[in-house]
This record gives sequence, structure tokens and C-alpha cells, in this order.
Amino acid sequence: MQFQILIAVALGGALGALGRYAMVSQVSHALGPWLGGFPLGTLGVNVLGSFAMGLLVEVFALAWSPPEALRALLTVGLLGAFTTFSTFSMEAVLLYERGALVQAAVYIAASVVLSIAGFVAGLALIRAIFA
Repeated sequence: MQFQILIAVALGGALGALGRYAMVSQVSHALGPWLGGFPLGTLGVNVLGSFAMGLLVEVFALAWSPPEALRALLTVGLLGAFTTFSTFSMEAVLLYERGALVQAAVYIAASVVLSIAGFVAGLALIRAIFA
């Protein structure tokens, strides 16, 4: 693997992780008292990141062919670190273990359905723009 790509992924990963931390922290701070332990911040970053990935994938396919290092920075690095499957998994299990079975089921279903819908919406938006 090329050194330039590794640096691009590392830089994108650092930026994505900072973005995720900032968004989750802001949502928790602003809405925490009303969420009742529901991990809305993580759900939000996963849906937003999936939407952004759909946008990028389609832009790369239809209109823009950036260098491989920039693609890696944006997709694997930035969006890979911004979204988080491991935190989603942990939060789903914690809700379940706390006995919040309905919240756990809603979180799991919403995460999967809305993240896929976000990706599809990103694709559709770019297709509509370039159609």
C-alpha cells in the first residue's frame, strides 16, 4: 500500500473521529435530559455518514474522479471514522441489558433502516442532479 494513501486514511480518520465526537457530544448535551438514554447522537452520525457515503459514491461514479488518496481520505478515513458500528453494537447491548427492550429494538431497526435509506437518498440526490 502506498504511503500517501496511508497518510490520507489516517488524516481522514482523525477528522472523522473528531466530527463524530463533536456531534455525539452536542446531541447528548442538548437533548440528553429528554432522550432517556436513547443513543440519538450515534444514530445521527451513522445516518448522516451513510447519506454522505451515498453522495460520494455516486459523485465518484458520475462526475468526479479524484486521486486514490483523496478517495481513501474521504471514504475509508473520514466517513469510516465518523460512522461507528462498534459503538452502535455496544449501545444496543447496553439498552438490552438495562431492560429497555423496546428502545433497543427501535434503535437497532432505526439504525439499519435509516442508514440504508440515507445511503440510497444520497445516491438518488446525486442521480437527480446529474440526470
